[in-house]
Amino acid sequence: MSETFRHDLLAGKRAVVVGATSGIGEAIAQALAEVGANVVATGATASEVERLRSARSFDVERIELLDVRDGSAVEALFARFDVLDVLVNCAGVIRRDEEHDPRVFSDVVDVNLGGTMRCCAAARAKLAARGGCIVNTASVLAFFGGGRVPGYAASKGGVAQLTKSLAIAYAPEGVRVNAIAPGWVRTPLTAALQADPARDAAIVARTPIGRWADPADIAGAAVFLCAPAACFITGVVLPVDGGYSVS
Repeated sequence: MSETFRHDLLAGKRAVVVGATSGIGEAIAQALAEVGANVVATGATASEVERLRSARSFDVERIELLDVRDGSAVEALFARFDVLDVLVNCAGVIRRDEEHDPRVFSDVVDVNLGGTMRCCAAARAKLAARGGCIVNTASVLAFFGGGRVPGYAASKGGVAQLTKSLAIAYAPEGVRVNAIAPGWVRTPLTAALQADPARDAAIVARTPIGRWADPADIAGAAVFLCAPAACFITGVVLPVDGGYSVS
């Protein structure tokens, strides 16, 4: 991030990154810390939280356990903060092929979409008090169907529409709400696709930039949406996909 943003860009700002124990969320939490924010990261399981607590290269202020399906736990987490400037929602799950089962579908939507809404609602008042911002995580599958992942695709389409709706609702309170829509990123969620030579080749062939993204490629866009330079941007669902969605 030092090549793009000042190291003190968000100095003195409190940021919470939900779902920050791997992949895109971990990269965003680290990037926000690198530009001066005081970052609290959350993870869904004790093992994830402990792994990051022992990782010396992960420089956030602290790491909390949070199940975004638990509304009371979400409210309790945000109640502990005196101030809040930035909320980034990255908690997400995918269950390829299993999501045609309505129960699995419902669980995926509850984490990806319901969890995002719970965190936004719990953070709203404190963000409003500071003129803060929210960055949600959608996906290029917010624009396309996903035959193997109907729950994931539906939830990410929902995140896109939720982002636009909350941008309208929260704007009078001075809170900006945007989303990133990552393309194909090398994370644990896409490990199976990366390991499939045919699928890997098809993804790279369709991506004009000609490669998978690394999580850090997505983090820069999220930091920008949190920065003063984005002060007149709200309601945007920003593809960060190497051109995949236009090819």
